[in-house]
Amino acid sequence: MTDLAAPLSAFMAKAVGPGTLCGLVRLSGGANMESWAFDWAGSGYVLRRAPSADYMAGRPYGHADEAALVIAAHGAGVRAPEVVGVLADGDGMGTGYVMRRIMAEVNPAKIVADPPPSLLVDLGRELARIHAIPVSAIPAAIPLMDSAAALAELKARFLTYGGDRPVIALAIKWCEEHLPPPAEPVLVHGDYRMGNVMVGADGLAAVLDWELAHLGDSHEDLAFGCMAVWRFGRIERPAFGLGSQEDYFAAYEAAGGTRVDPVRFRFWLVYRTLWWALGCLQMGQAWRSGADTTVERVVVGRRTAEQEIDLLLLLEGEAPDAERGRVLPPAPPPAAPPTGEPTNGEIVQAVRDWIAAAIKPGATGHAKFEAVVAMNALGIVMRDLGAGVRAEDAALSASLMSGETSLAAPGLLARLRRSAIDKCAVDSPKYASLAAARRQWGDAG
Repeated sequence: MTDLAAPLSAFMAKAVGPGTLCGLVRLSGGANMESWAFDWAGSGYVLRRAPSADYMAGRPYGHADEAALVIAAHGAGVRAPEVVGVLADGDGMGTGYVMRRIMAEVNPAKIVADPPPSLLVDLGRELARIHAIPVSAIPAAIPLMDSAAALAELKARFLTYGGDRPVIALAIKWCEEHLPPPAEPVLVHGDYRMGNVMVGADGLAAVLDWELAHLGDSHEDLAFGCMAVWRFGRIERPAFGLGSQEDYFAAYEAAGGTRVDPVRFRFWLVYRTLWWALGCLQMGQAWRSGADTTVERVVVGRRTAEQEIDLLLLLEGEAPDAERGRVLPPAPPPAAPPTGEPTNGEIVQAVRDWIAAAIKPGATGHAKFEAVVAMNALGIVMRDLGAGVRAEDAALSASLMSGETSLAAPGLLARLRRSAIDKCAVDSPKYASLAAARRQWGDAG
């Protein structure tokens, strides 16, 4: 089974009572934590855990406090999982907790393709319930977000990563100039989006992944699920890939949520898109440091290009009309067809094709997920070898962050658009915003 079987059996016997462990399998996905499904005494459960202390480094609170928060949310009537036990040091499984398993769909692509009619209203209502949880019920370890300090930390992290991506620099400067005054703090889930909710035929079944929860501005949660990346291809539906923001906001307000301020909402939409751009870069740093050596980390590290497309789509309205209408510079010419001995790109393609034909069909569960990730990684390398596209420009980034340069500079917006298109075409050619940007910016692709 796995080396978890014995310690997990001992833990469940203490937490739940006598039984036999069956069907232990690691679930696919999970950007940071492991999730394992299993049966015990005829009921289904999920273990959420970090196998080592390295996985929890730098987090403001640990799994014990996260579990306490999930318990508080469940007790307040939020559709959070039911926690049945929290791992201790002596349990020999790292840190984490066990929840009762909920049987519902979690795959975002499947959900947005055929959502139950009530889902958008359900999401608005549930978020209002989360924001209404009394502060007295929230564990003391859950931190209060200082928006100005958080933005300063993002900027410092960007500089640590090289400080050389102009679109990110542009977004940092915009956020500094549009930082709203502090709001009345509420419990912010912090990751409220498709991929972290479970959905059944009757609507929303559960809200998962509470590890980023904090006290802060309710508009941060409202904006996060409306980011283009979390619409999973349905970018024409601005709220969760399901419907309109107006309907989502109306459902939230009708359930007791505070009135939505469009100015605050826009700030948080830009901020969280910036946050995820840097989060992607951070994944690459985690791989380099050895903290997480999975192929998934380096692949996610290349998704920064997606967020640069989205940031430009959000911020290009700041440019003068003449710059928004400027024709794009030409795309780099395609490489000549290879001749002679196999090129590096052809060798990479051969390995990718072998994984697709010989490895993926026989893989199951998390192993199949890893095979797909490996194929994606090799696809990026193949395209990159042929294109030679880079997005770094430290001097321009510094000039944008200082305010010396802005989108009013002649030709700058067109140059940034061209760079963003070419980089995203290498790193994430199927990203829905890439096609939308090409149409909007007049690029034939």
